[in-house]
Amino acid sequence: MGQLLPAGGRELRVTEARRRFFEEGACPDGVLPTEVLRSWLRCRDAGVDYQANGRGDPEGRSGLADARERSELLLNNASGVMEHVFEQIRSSGSMVILADSQGMILHSLGDPDFVGRAQRVALQPGALWNEDMRGTNAIGTALVEAAPVEVIGAEHFLDRNGILTCSAAPVFGPEGGVAGVLDISGDSRSNQRHTLGLVRLAAQLLEKRLFEIQHAREILVAIHTRPECIGGLQEGLLAVAQDGQVVGANGIARALLKQLPVSLEGLDFSAVFRLSFGAFMDRCARDPHALQALDLRAGERIFSRLRAAGPLVGMSRAGARADAGESAARTQPGQPAKRCNRHSGEITLDCLATGDPRLQLALDRAARITGKDIPLLIQGESGVGKELFARAFHFSGPRSDGPFVALNCAAIPESLIESELFGYVGGAFTGARREGAIGKIQQAHGGTLFLDEIGDMPLGMQARLLRVLQERCVTPIGGQRQIPVDISLVCATHRMLRDAVKAGIFREDLYYRVNGLTVTVPPLRERSDIRSIVAKILEVELGDTPRAGQVRISEQVLDFVENYPWPGNVRQLQNVIRVAAALLDDDETEILPVHLPEELFGADPMDDAESGRQQAAVPAGGAEAAAAALASPSMPARSLDEIELEAIAAVMREVSGNVSAAARRLGISRNTLYRKIGRMH
Repeated sequence: MGQLLPAGGRELRVTEARRRFFEEGACPDGVLPTEVLRSWLRCRDAGVDYQANGRGDPEGRSGLADARERSELLLNNASGVMEHVFEQIRSSGSMVILADSQGMILHSLGDPDFVGRAQRVALQPGALWNEDMRGTNAIGTALVEAAPVEVIGAEHFLDRNGILTCSAAPVFGPEGGVAGVLDISGDSRSNQRHTLGLVRLAAQLLEKRLFEIQHAREILVAIHTRPECIGGLQEGLLAVAQDGQVVGANGIARALLKQLPVSLEGLDFSAVFRLSFGAFMDRCARDPHALQALDLRAGERIFSRLRAAGPLVGMSRAGARADAGESAARTQPGQPAKRCNRHSGEITLDCLATGDPRLQLALDRAARITGKDIPLLIQGESGVGKELFARAFHFSGPRSDGPFVALNCAAIPESLIESELFGYVGGAFTGARREGAIGKIQQAHGGTLFLDEIGDMPLGMQARLLRVLQERCVTPIGGQRQIPVDISLVCATHRMLRDAVKAGIFREDLYYRVNGLTVTVPPLRERSDIRSIVAKILEVELGDTPRAGQVRISEQVLDFVENYPWPGNVRQLQNVIRVAAALLDDDETEILPVHLPEELFGADPMDDAESGRQQAAVPAGGAEAAAAALASPSMPARSLDEIELEAIAAVMREVSGNVSAAARRLGISRNTLYRKIGRMH
């Protein structure tokens, strides 16, 4: 940045420089920062009118939704950073702004008194602030310069923007290109020297988050020439695959290793450093937190530390990697793996790994943000196990010894959700307990707050929740004192929150606050690991009973389970296995089709909806006829009723006409069996 003039006469000199530049064509050398002067010259050469009113935006709010969707990852991760920055400048007459790589403003937070003034110059979401549209300005000029920029008052190219002072820093994506811009804008009369430094730090923090999320499945290695910089925002980051290939590097790492003759990406670790990757990981395994000195091939020494081990299980002395079947465990070097305790609920993300690639991706990404102040949003259909995922996330991180507090926003009446969430003081309302009550947020202090079905939270509660998340304090109903809270936030929903925002039933600012990292739990019908799920459910159901380890599930039932659509997802499957295990006789050790609940195979024959029953290729019986029907899908077509009646007849023969025994075998009530038998005569 060029040398600035003393503050006393600076404004007058810039004003005079403007007059000479625009009226006489004189170049104001020594008056403006060099990057601002370069921008003035670009804008003049491009024919930008300095007296333009700034309107005529070709995109405007009509293109905002598309721009936000294109920059979803940037937007989701920037929201928390922006809130933190805004807390530092609150009540200073300023606003924090995020723009995309084209200069369109995506999101802003600001003091209400300044936001109104900013809107008069179109400094608002949906407006384009590149140099072609707005001339010299911090957002557009930072994009062109690919460097932090400060533009104060009359340094703006357009006359009408002289009321602003703006400091902006580009945000570089994981691949090295400019992904967007963070900006702090305020009144030109209240410029603060620290603002540019604050926005630069915020951009570095955001870049670090983006890099970590992009490389959630790789091993991250922090590097720097100075050991005191390891662990701070100044550290370089390398993403290394398990085979030792460098697959990513942040901007600082690129700068530190700029002497390499070729691009970092695609190089083997040992081509950069005088140490094999296996040997480096062996060192880390002995002391994962220790700094490791690494000698570059070019001769210089740098310092490093293993930042995150991704899905890596372990590394032998020779550098051989664990096989793919074990890679889901993600045990960090030097850390003992946490054991699954399904009965107490203390399960970890590792416990949920059963081989499905889509679920594994969600587990790996969630594992990377444990212990970080990044909200987790879990999406998925009802019954897929979103709360189980949230609980596993909690017990996988450093807060595992703290409370896990869950609240289902859809299951509590609107009149009660406020007191449930925020608590209340004694006598706060009619019917309140004399001693008051602690709300869920306060109960989760030091641990994790899980808000299930947050998309169903009433709008009024959304505003209060947003304030709690921003200020990290909660005020109980009827209370005056704010109570500090330290929580990790996990939310879940079966809705598409972005659509709910468009429909006006979910606050946009809260959406960006809870949507730090989004993971999707796939529905059961789309998963490739159903057999593993069934085995785990059966293991839990049998628990410590004498039959544990003795009961197996027949191949016919497993085939059926893999082909059934499971509208109720894992929750429905759990109920089916629970019922099947309960229906086993004392001398039975195999779950057969006869033990499955009859509702899986269609409606009750007495129902009017009989003709619309599901087309499941399994009868309600469990004798030889039922097994044959299951195993022979190519047999001549028969109605489900015919198959069902044949199975019932076979079971009745097996039990010598004992209706009670037959009903137990078939998994139905005696009355239902009597009705079905009546149709046989």
